[in-house]
Amino acid sequence: MARAEAKNVTALSSSFNDHIRPILDAVDRLRQLKVMQEGIELPTIVVVGDQSSGKSSVLESLAGISLPRGQGICTRVPLIMRLQDDPYLSQPQLQLEYKDKTIPTSEDGIADAIASATDDIAGSGKGISNTPLTLVVRKSGVPDLTMVDLPGITRVPVHGQPENIYEQISNIIMEYITPKESIILNVLSATVDFPTCESIRMSQQVDRTGERTLAVVTKADKAPEGLLEKVTADDVNIGLGYVCVRNRIGDESYEQARAEERKLFETHPLLSRIDKSIVGIPVLAQRLMQIQAASIAKSLPDIVKKINEKLSQNISELDEMPENLGSMGDAVRVFLHMLSMSKESLRRLLIRGEFDEFPDDASMHATARMADMLDQFSGGLPSDCPSADERFLMEEIVVLEEAKGINGLPNFLPRNAFLILLRRKVKDMSHGPGEFVQKVWAYVEEVVIRVLLHHSENYPQIQPLIRRASQNLIGNMRNHSLNFIRETIEMEMAADYTTNPDYLKKWGELMGGHDAFINVIENYLGRNSLVLQDFGEVEVGHLRQYAAMAEQAFDMRMRIMAYWKIVVLRLVETVGLHIICSVNRLVEREMEKELVVIWWGREWPAWRGCLMNLQQLQRSVNDFGRVLSCSRNPRRSSL
Repeated sequence: MARAEAKNVTALSSSFNDHIRPILDAVDRLRQLKVMQEGIELPTIVVVGDQSSGKSSVLESLAGISLPRGQGICTRVPLIMRLQDDPYLSQPQLQLEYKDKTIPTSEDGIADAIASATDDIAGSGKGISNTPLTLVVRKSGVPDLTMVDLPGITRVPVHGQPENIYEQISNIIMEYITPKESIILNVLSATVDFPTCESIRMSQQVDRTGERTLAVVTKADKAPEGLLEKVTADDVNIGLGYVCVRNRIGDESYEQARAEERKLFETHPLLSRIDKSIVGIPVLAQRLMQIQAASIAKSLPDIVKKINEKLSQNISELDEMPENLGSMGDAVRVFLHMLSMSKESLRRLLIRGEFDEFPDDASMHATARMADMLDQFSGGLPSDCPSADERFLMEEIVVLEEAKGINGLPNFLPRNAFLILLRRKVKDMSHGPGEFVQKVWAYVEEVVIRVLLHHSENYPQIQPLIRRASQNLIGNMRNHSLNFIRETIEMEMAADYTTNPDYLKKWGELMGGHDAFINVIENYLGRNSLVLQDFGEVEVGHLRQYAAMAEQAFDMRMRIMAYWKIVVLRLVETVGLHIICSVNRLVEREMEKELVVIWWGREWPAWRGCLMNLQQLQRSVNDFGRVLSCSRNPRRSSL
């Protein structure tokens, strides 16, 4: 009986080999070319299951190899398993493919090799990654299948796993099972209620009718009671049906495991009642090959159509590229000419203030427009130190009261009170410089892009690159300026410092009204107001109740007024010089550097690589067409 079964499975694999293997190889070649990233979905058997559902055991039994085992998540990256039956091989051939690496391995070393490759991809911890690892198994007697094994679903992270492990795994699973071309192999443990399985809930979200879901029920020997009713009732709507299997136990060989499985379903009083057409690993292998063949046959016309459409689109774009960009030397010449012309134009516009290239377009008279912006910024800053209290000197009085101490000398102006007021006033106007540099760089970006596009108008294919490079560059320059502004504001708030002689001169002028102020405060029968330089007429009657502090408050206000003019002037000059320096650096150094990095570092190799990929894709499409033609016309293929 066992020999007959093995013979039937081998015969089945052999018959599929001639018909399906070439097409499956062609699909795998397209998968390696990453056509799925171009929106072209390929027929894929996706293996999903809750953690500890027995998913790895099923795959081991299909492939006849050992996969990594252990506590927690064993599969931490998508594992693409390509099983290839080769009856002429005396020894199995196994290799891992990832990150442009090909690593040969053996049956004995495959588990360690997968674990090592997984650590290389996802790190040595317990995290997961969406970067796939491909395992190619060429072996006599294995079913011709390509499957993607995904991490088992777990809701509660264990030590060393990220807190959002469930969300990460769910996102990977949904990405693979959502395309209608995907066949979902849902691995369920017989020991649980099927409707409670998270993998069932996920597959039902994307395949409500179950037409592309096949369920494998593992651990049948652990929970035989009611299993027949479970798979017969189909409460979870599995359209492609169920296959019940027994997991390999301990050190059993795969041959022993299959013999025990066959014996279990033939002799067990409950499990023997299950139809033999839905039990056993050999039946599962046969069902998967049949489903895979049907899925490929159904998807082929649409795949070929989409690939040809994508190919035509990309080739059209490359055909539109000017011929003189076809070689590295010509590309260098065009690039350097465009860069040289653009830099000279920007020197005239942004540095020297020459606008003969755009005489009638005032928006391109860059130095004048930036000067207008600086004037507007300067005019928007308060020239007179603003007060938070409309009543003369009351803000200073409040701060002095809060800053006083038992160890201070009488009539001595506390420096911390001065700094409190200064920081408050600098902070109140700190948004202005940031808004100014944002506005300037937005304008500079418009000028730079317009000039670069003007000098590359004969090469429309590179203009998106130029625009992107300009936006990246200006974004970096803008961020640098904003950081500079923040540091400048922090410096102004850190200390009261200046060597400008105008400070003492202005303070002396303002203090000229000191005696008149004190006279009004002390003369209760006199006036309640007086005229002060830079203030005009001010009411001071309310200060008589604070007479002890009035003189200090007056001195502080005049110092703040004198120093504020220094702060505003210094801020305008500093920001203006920074903009001039930054624009110079942009034109003379940064623009060229950014364009070179993007063009020669990424875009040009990408274009050349795109051309090579298209050529490779064209060959694969041609091969695909020939394989498809031969599979439909077997007589012609034998001629």
